[in-house]
Amino acid sequence: MSTRLGDLVESLGGELIGDPALLIDGIAPLDAAGPSHITFLSNPKLRAQAAATGAAVLILSRIEHDKLQGYAGARILSDNPYAYYARAAQYFVARKSVPATPGIHPAAWVDPAARIAATATIGPGATVEAGAVIGEHCVIGAGCHIGRDAEVGDHTCFHPNVSFLADCRIGRRGIVQSGAVIGGDGFGFANDRGSWIKIPQTGGVRIGDDVEIGANTTIDRGALDHTVIEDGVKLDNQIQIAHNCVIGAHTAMAGCVGVAGSARIGRHCTFGGAAMVLGHLTIVDHVHVSSGSLVSRSISEPGQYTGFYPLAKNADWEKTAAVVRQLDAMRDRVRELERLVKQLTGDKDSLSRD
Repeated sequence: MSTRLGDLVESLGGELIGDPALLIDGIAPLDAAGPSHITFLSNPKLRAQAAATGAAVLILSRIEHDKLQGYAGARILSDNPYAYYARAAQYFVARKSVPATPGIHPAAWVDPAARIAATATIGPGATVEAGAVIGEHCVIGAGCHIGRDAEVGDHTCFHPNVSFLADCRIGRRGIVQSGAVIGGDGFGFANDRGSWIKIPQTGGVRIGDDVEIGANTTIDRGALDHTVIEDGVKLDNQIQIAHNCVIGAHTAMAGCVGVAGSARIGRHCTFGGAAMVLGHLTIVDHVHVSSGSLVSRSISEPGQYTGFYPLAKNADWEKTAAVVRQLDAMRDRVRELERLVKQLTGDKDSLSRD
């Protein structure tokens, strides 16, 4: 479905340099874009590719516009080309997507005590238990389970086979990908003479507006109080959020991040893939943790944090590990040498005074 370039810019903003009547039918990367595509330049290192692209339209910053030579197509100037690209992609997807048909599929099971908005869609094989509330224009995909007294805010979409268990709540415009489990029991056990006694997890999960949760991600319910995911949080696939954690607004986590119980993470933080956070720690706002890092202490200052050894050949790694194991003994030897140096220096000083 083609769209006029002028209509796109009128909807999304930006400064257009080119023909507003130009027809565009999609977005493509710099090296694959053709005469009906729009593309973007957000990395100056790709300037040469941008100059040679076959795209009809290029999204770029004013700085790059002034520097880019050789590209003859239309241009859209934006302060943030990458964000503009994201909104343009949403624009095209919305035009091409098939809207869900409101109603409850005959193969779904909905308890009579549940409340389902007339504009909501409940897919085949879905179950909705008593006391659950499904808001306006929600989409509950095939095979989803909505537990007792759970609440789903307006315009939220659950892809197929999401488990949203009892007493969990999510706000408006959420997206939950397939296989996610929200509200499973937290890992709580008390040891009694070598045996483990299960601690009932009686809290819930509270999720704000505009949150996206990736495929097979798990968010455990709280032990007593709730696990909290604030507005605008973005969670990638296969992430584990343990019981009673608080994830601050607009924090983003890449795949396979693990956050142990009762950790409190601030707003606008980012976590690279496979980063780990130990339990009961506090991390302030605007902290950025590199991929594969282990956060083993609370972080009280914003900034970039990294905690791993760079990859090395195995033989080199073994040598490094051997040195690390000897650090305690080496530290003791250094302290003894410092003591001896001070003693000798003190003797020289006393001799010179004599």
